[in-house]
This record gives sequence, structure tokens and C-alpha cells, in this order.
Amino acid sequence: MPANRDPRYAIHVTTRVQYVPEQSDATEDRYVFAYTITITNVGHVAATLRERHWVITDANNRVQEVRGAGVVGEEPFLRPDESFEYTSGAAIATPVGTMRGSYRMEAEDGTAFDAPIAEFTLSMPRTLH
Repeated sequence: MPANRDPRYAIHVTTRVQYVPEQSDATEDRYVFAYTITITNVGHVAATLRERHWVITDANNRVQEVRGAGVVGEEPFLRPDESFEYTSGAAIATPVGTMRGSYRMEAEDGTAFDAPIAEFTLSMPRTLH
């Protein structure tokens, strides 16, 4: 389902990524990244985050898809102008990769819509210039 363009139903997503060296092991092709997501309801109707969908791609074009209920065990309810922030993690087999996805939202009036998450880069420090 394409993202809803109705301004009543609008979610803004920002991302921050950090490499986690203490959980990574290059000899085992394991590179771990923590990502912090801020979800802000910039629409006019309160909404609940019901599901997440991630597409995680490493530099070898291996793709992992992750689907599930809520985020970090929660289904946050966001009134207009409210935000929810959480941190989670991903492991890939290469020092560089990408993530993108969407959140399935349910507005207080029952309308379901997708909030897109723009692609962002997972990169071990000093790997990309």
C-alpha cells in the first residue's frame, strides 16, 4: 500500500545509526548497528503504530525482511505533534549496508495507512568517505 498523502494522516520518521564494535566480529562476518528512530505525528489525527516492516540489505545484496507487531514490544499511540523514540539493532554480514521500511499505522478514526521510512546507511566507521 502506498504512503497516504492525506495531511490528516502524516508521520515523520528520523533515524540515527551507530556501529556497535563490542557486538561485532569481522572474522565471523558480523557487523552490528544500533539505530535510534524518532516517530512524530505531524498529521491532524491521533494514530497507533501497529506493525513494522524492514528491508535490510548488506553490501552483497543479501536481503533480510523483518515484519512484526509494534516496535520494541510497544504499539505507541501518538497524538498530533507527539513523538516516540526507540533504539533497536541490526546485524549484517558486511561493514556497509542499508535499511528502509514502513510502519503500519491505525488512525483514531479507524483509517489504516503506511508511514514510510526512508533508506538509511549502516556503515562501520571509516568505511565510507
